[in-house]
Amino acid sequence: MVIRVGLVGAGGVGARHARVLSGFEDVELTGIWDADEGAAAALAADVGAPVASGLAPLLDSRPDAVWLCVPPFAHGDLELAVVRAGLPLFVEKPLSADLEVAERVARAVAAAGLPTATGYHWRHLDTVVRARDALAGAAVRLVDARWWGTTPPPAWWSRADRSGGQVVEQATHVLDLLRVLAGEVDEVVGSAAPSTREGRDVPDATAAVLRLASGAVGTVSTSCVLPAPTAAGLEVVADGTWVHLTETALRVRTRDGDEDTAPTVDPRTAVDRAFVDVVAGRPAPPGLVDVAEALATHRLACAIAEATRTGATVRVGR
Repeated sequence: MVIRVGLVGAGGVGARHARVLSGFEDVELTGIWDADEGAAAALAADVGAPVASGLAPLLDSRPDAVWLCVPPFAHGDLELAVVRAGLPLFVEKPLSADLEVAERVARAVAAAGLPTATGYHWRHLDTVVRARDALAGAAVRLVDARWWGTTPPPAWWSRADRSGGQVVEQATHVLDLLRVLAGEVDEVVGSAAPSTREGRDVPDATAAVLRLASGAVGTVSTSCVLPAPTAAGLEVVADGTWVHLTETALRVRTRDGDEDTAPTVDPRTAVDRAFVDVVAGRPAPPGLVDVAEALATHRLACAIAEATRTGATVRVGR
């Protein structure tokens, strides 16, 4: 069975998905569309796929599913058009630059009952499963999540109204795993160091304190002023157990000593493979994050962004 896939977005992330999907023997890319016609043409030539002249022609070709790989500010109407067409939908993270658009899309997806997936590829790491096993039965008391790096080159990233800011656009990966390993967050308070770079209103750094539903506490910090990615991951302190998880490594410390593990799974391939399997009618793997689950992480990210922007205590919506 060959799954026909239409892809929207020919930027860096869209190109990554196109190359992964075109490498699957049971996937046919039926069209690539981007508002930048040159980018769409270049990517289509690279992966041997046709160029679509617009979203409507792409949907009219009746693919089995659509991958939306667009910047945060471009979400919303695209998803709603795919939902109206009744097609399964893969949405890159974050769901949007704000919360209102994400909530609207999630309501439409739920009403349509369509299969969905999102780009939270860290969930597909086998080290995440190992970390959960290590923490099973232990009361989590403290969690610390970090995303310390540089300012990405796209102009839209430096505008909070277009990217959502670093917490929403980048740190959302570690916030998603914070929920997986430590549980839901009830309340956030924080502060931000304003941008010192001309033309950028995304803060140089943010720091937040979290109160979790379990009674545990946590911290989240971000910075985009470093010359290169420096720290992206989280640490969890539970009764008798410490876990340090990144995309490339896991360290677990217990009373029996330390255990270091590297993932054996390429999560960027696994996330696409998982949704192709779902579209083909196979069961969804445990790591797959649909739009409803991604919305819970997006609500947390938006709450942290608001708390650090305003200095107010912000409740996290459920």
